[in-house]
Amino acid sequence: MNKLSPVELLVCVKCRRDTAALKDGTRPGAMLHAQLVKKGVPDGVTLKAVECLSNCSSGCSIALRGGSARWTYVYGNLIEGRHVEIIIDGVTAYFETENGLVPWRARSEHFRKNCVARIPPQEF
Repeated sequence: MNKLSPVELLVCVKCRRDTAALKDGTRPGAMLHAQLVKKGVPDGVTLKAVECLSNCSSGCSIALRGGSARWTYVYGNLIEGRHVEIIIDGVTAYFETENGLVPWRARSEHFRKNCVARIPPQEF
């Protein structure tokens, strides 16, 4: 595993996936974050709640970033309760790379089809 730079998993807690907030005011993005907290993330990964990833039309969204040498990815159309394992698997594969480039076939189908943005590293 790459010990050179930690990875951040950013979860938009404002995402609501074209639905209203639940009766208690909880949005699907906040529920997704809570489920990831409960499940736990791998060592070397920090889970952070963020107010908005500005991807509102694509459901719940996350971002993976790590250090100045890794690519950053934004993924959308995630559903709380359904995609927690896919996110954990994806962030684990991302952490194990030096540059953030997980081979195409090693990515889940959801990650392959729902990549909203890929941002070059600072050391590009």
